[in-house]
Amino acid sequence: MRKWWINPQYASSEAGERFGDIDHVFALDGETMAQDSLSRVLRVGVGGKRYYVKRYTGNGKNLRRRWFGLRRWLGPPRVRAEWRNLLAFRAWGIPTATLVAYGLERRFGGFLRGALVTEEIPDTMDLAYLAQSNDPRLADRAWLTQVSRQIARLTRTLHDAGFAHNDLKWRNLLVDGGPSPTVYLIDCPSGNYYRGTILEYRIVKDLACLDKLASKTLSRSQRLRFYLAYTRNSRLDNGDRQRIAKIVGFFDGRD
Repeated sequence: MRKWWINPQYASSEAGERFGDIDHVFALDGETMAQDSLSRVLRVGVGGKRYYVKRYTGNGKNLRRRWFGLRRWLGPPRVRAEWRNLLAFRAWGIPTATLVAYGLERRFGGFLRGALVTEEIPDTMDLAYLAQSNDPRLADRAWLTQVSRQIARLTRTLHDAGFAHNDLKWRNLLVDGGPSPTVYLIDCPSGNYYRGTILEYRIVKDLACLDKLASKTLSRSQRLRFYLAYTRNSRLDNGDRQRIAKIVGFFDGRD
């Protein structure tokens, strides 16, 4: 069984032809941007634009379950979670990559392969690269304030929906080169919905992922202003202080 979807905006274009079905997508050649045991990401040029093609041939990172062959039938495929989450971000007003095509193939009810194609967001870099390269924009107070507030707002939007990204690191946040920068959230195959104490734990994890590099790049006052923007409050209460302690200590002994 195959399911494949093309964004109507691209259906009659050269991109629509190149990404028209799952066989075409798995036959593509391009520049390998990332690869692991589950997926491979290619960058492909079509009609003067560049696209990212993420192809999955595995489902899940639990080696034991994959070894016994159970992961093909247990739980939603990661590729489906990834396109579902990108569609949710757009519905919530969070800037993200435009989905061009996506779908999957099953055999005898088990996951066989899947893929999604997104258009490249031009003139963007991820925040982790900016930090590693000591980009001067990180020392620009006005620029940093705009970026920090956008990240706080989009993170709060996720959490208000009962959703946690689960890998909310600087490398998954792109920022463009305009004078009024826009932040884009990308790459979310492991994000999901939670409730109660599990949601709170996942919220702490998301905020800790953001703070991991922020603690090495930003001042304490800048990090505090981000947290206050996230909570939409002007000062901390006891609950905030307890959560901050969990955020700061989240990765202790894990690295």
